[in-house]
Amino acid sequence: MKFNKSLFFFLAVAPVFLKAQMIPQLNAAEIKQGLDGLNVVGSVLYMAAHPDDENTRLLAYLAKEKKVRTGYLSLTRGDGGQNLIGNEQAELLGLIRTQELLAARRMDGAEQFFTRANDFGFSKNPEESFKIWGKEQILADAVWVIRKFRPDVIITRFPEDARAGHGHHSGSAILAREAFVAAADPRRFPEQLKYLKPWQAKRILWNTFNFGGNNTTAADQLKLDIGLYNNLLGKGYGEIAAESRSNHRSQGFGSARQRGPALEYFSPVAGEAAKSDLFEGIDLSWNRIKGADGLTQLIQKTADDYQVSNPAKSLPQLLKVLTALENVKDEYWKAEKTEKVKQLIVAAAGLWFESYAPQAQYAVNAQIPVTAQVLMRKGTNVALTNVSPLQAPLEAAIPAEGKLLSFEGKISSDKLSQPYWLAEKHPLGTYTINDPLLVGNPENPEPLSATFTFTIEGKAIEFKRPIVYKYTDQVRGELYEPLVIAPPVTASLSEKAFLFKIAESKTISTKLKSFKDDAKGVLEPQVPTGWKVVPQKVEFNIARKGDEQTQEFTITPDKNAAGGTLSMHVLVDGQTYDKGLRVVAYEHIPVQTLFPAAEARLDQVDLKMTGKHIAYIAGAGDLVPESLKQIGYDVTSLTDLQVINTDLSGYDAIVTGVRLYNVNDQIKYMQPKLMKYVENGGTLLVQYNVNTPLKIDNIGPYPFKLSRDRTTEEDALVTVLQPQNPVLNYPNKITAKDFDGWIQERGLYFLTDIDSHYTPVLSMHDQGDAERNGSLIVTNYGKGRYVYTGISFFRQLPAGVPGAYRLFVNLISAQK
Repeated sequence: MKFNKSLFFFLAVAPVFLKAQMIPQLNAAEIKQGLDGLNVVGSVLYMAAHPDDENTRLLAYLAKEKKVRTGYLSLTRGDGGQNLIGNEQAELLGLIRTQELLAARRMDGAEQFFTRANDFGFSKNPEESFKIWGKEQILADAVWVIRKFRPDVIITRFPEDARAGHGHHSGSAILAREAFVAAADPRRFPEQLKYLKPWQAKRILWNTFNFGGNNTTAADQLKLDIGLYNNLLGKGYGEIAAESRSNHRSQGFGSARQRGPALEYFSPVAGEAAKSDLFEGIDLSWNRIKGADGLTQLIQKTADDYQVSNPAKSLPQLLKVLTALENVKDEYWKAEKTEKVKQLIVAAAGLWFESYAPQAQYAVNAQIPVTAQVLMRKGTNVALTNVSPLQAPLEAAIPAEGKLLSFEGKISSDKLSQPYWLAEKHPLGTYTINDPLLVGNPENPEPLSATFTFTIEGKAIEFKRPIVYKYTDQVRGELYEPLVIAPPVTASLSEKAFLFKIAESKTISTKLKSFKDDAKGVLEPQVPTGWKVVPQKVEFNIARKGDEQTQEFTITPDKNAAGGTLSMHVLVDGQTYDKGLRVVAYEHIPVQTLFPAAEARLDQVDLKMTGKHIAYIAGAGDLVPESLKQIGYDVTSLTDLQVINTDLSGYDAIVTGVRLYNVNDQIKYMQPKLMKYVENGGTLLVQYNVNTPLKIDNIGPYPFKLSRDRTTEEDALVTVLQPQNPVLNYPNKITAKDFDGWIQERGLYFLTDIDSHYTPVLSMHDQGDAERNGSLIVTNYGKGRYVYTGISFFRQLPAGVPGAYRLFVNLISAQK
């Protein structure tokens, strides 16, 4: 971070009280809760595989009732799942779920950690997961988190065997057990010992469960009633857990509040077994820490003397606690409890301070105007002595007078605000993280910040606040967004992959966006060998920051040209940039901005098409409509009312989005219209749904059942069951080659108990599994064709998989 030495500064006083803050203030009850937790010196780490795997009720109980430092290590960010609120997939979905987890942790009181493992989709066994992840690397990350977090107890969500129901789940349990041992062994991952020390947890347990028809609890297991009520917070831990879990909106995990007794069961895995309590045999007091003499009594007196109606009265005692912590020899607990005490001091004093910019986005090295504001409550022994880097030290300390103080200055940054795990290209199984100190962090650890120095009860204390963008929305009120440092100009392509017919020319658009005024430069596309682009480069001039321009290029492959990568290079101010722009915005999480590589896959394929007009009925969200448009279809997205009230006969085919029958209550009214459309000669293609909850019982004209069967190996052998079936022959002849180059999985939630009116077309299976013929069925119904498929076209088409396009086109092409 760099800051302007010739800063301008002013001090303004105004009777303004803001109703929202970037960092929430603790209320009086939460301060008391925090005070009681200062004398608890212990920690617990929960481990599983994905966002939503964690037991939020247990986390809330541990953090807020037992008051131990509580963490959740999710091996992945949930990148490979399905999205119920939009069309983001893969890394973008991982971004959403990362923020949903952080929102959940803010409610249940735990902390969040990750390894570099990528959720590559469903895995049927841990061996497959370890092969794709690279077991040793993910184990090293887990050991790093354990050595850094230093848990006394480790708890896993899943067993190590098939009862876990997912290879990632069982793999997380295996890694937890092995990390429990390896973290204590200095011979394991010795490179970490430059920064951390070996750590031996007391025990590791499995938090057994009874859900999904699988009861793994037993009467002889350690059990705890965690359905308690917290008088200070006015909620039970089942209620807090529901609020926490309901943040997983992209997974549709809104949860009902649970009240009353709730037993949790635990089975020993390794270490010293416990009979009656998770922390049995562990001293959770300051007696375990050198240099903490007298600290217990000092903290207890502070808590006993605390007045809910006058938290500021505790400031002198809190400052004594803060000073006493300086003598603690254990640097881990010294740092952890010092930060907690500082938070309590801010809350008890009613201190309010923040730093913000007037815009959300700035180019690298641009001057960023920053306002810092401070409010010190009248009557407190608090004074402001410095706001850095916005100004030189104050000539004299400013005492607390109950007035709003404002300071202004400028800073700049030469570092893109890119999520650290997405900064580099990565293989299928893991993200590339070059800085070992970043491992485990849920997001970038050091945003641009301002440092505020106060003298409180005669002691100088520093606090940091990130510089954010603050604005007021007419509907939602005062809001905060992360400050974004961007390239001067980004170049964004509309698709991740472009598919060309043989030797076909196609016009591709690139959207330029400027993050500075008067942006002049050159945009130059780079194409693979055997591909031509016209023009070879274009000059641009964007007058104002925030403005956009669209540049078009005509790209043509030679007849025999192989596929490759199209990349966009932007030359601005003597430097070359190669980043696009993607913004993920939902009201329940902070706005997420990233700068992916400005590139796309180019491929050509022998593709024949019939029909032109396709109707699409959106489900939970996917990118199939955009994929169909780019190969030449005229795609109309229909609303519920349009399906019900308009004539559908003009469409050559209708396609339903993924999980439509799970998420749209209006499907009960649309379904008769869709069946009549097929009966009258139309083609209806229904993409995958899950078996529960379904909005209607009968998805097709004849019965079938949805199962959880799937084929997760993207290169699994596909067997043709009906070689002469029209969907494999018209207008494209489907061959084994069309199943090459697929990504993540073949398909999911296949059908079983299929009525004899349907024709299963394909069979596929993972290694060691039985053949599954429920991935694709067709039937003639009336004059038309009904198709149901669990094939993951929603992944394959946006990725530009040629054979998937050829098969999909066949499915929506009626042979005349």
